Amino acid sequence: MVFVQAKNLRDRRVLMVMLMMMLSSCMISDRGSPASVMNMIEASDTIRATGYAVINLQASDLPEQRRLLAIRASRLDAYRSLAEQVYGQFIDSNSTVNDLVLSNDSFRARVQGVIYGAELESITPVGADTYEVTLSLRRSVVNDLRRLYMQYSRELRA
Repeated sequence: MVFVQAKNLRDRRVLMVMLMMMLSSCMISDRGSPASVMNMIEASDTIRATGYAVINLQASDLPEQRRLLAIRASRLDAYRSLAEQVYGQFIDSNSTVNDLVLSNDSFRARVQGVIYGAELESITPVGADTYEVTLSLRRSVVNDLRRLYMQYSRELRA
């Protein structure tokens, strides 16, 4: 923190005005609010997702097949990322407290949804041992997917 000491009345007034301006700008800013986040998301025409996979971790003895499996795994990771952006993540957490001390804290994240209409933008080797796949999804398709999901959810509850 910075502390400034004003020696005369003019300096005090200037500091007070600056402080008021800073505080008022913080109060009127809606950056980070759910509405502004949705506006930023909806401003783009497409959403993009990138997935990664390491070649040497793939289960095969043949280097060519490991490379193809890494491309496939990175593509699935990109689809998972698209599903997170379209439907969100389900977070399940569990905490255990013994004698007022946290003894266990765990959480799991899950994504579930259907993605169609994704376009492959790129398959790129990253370094010597990793592949990166980038997919994109048009905003109109995202809106269709969300609408279908909401309709399906209502039918399940009925």
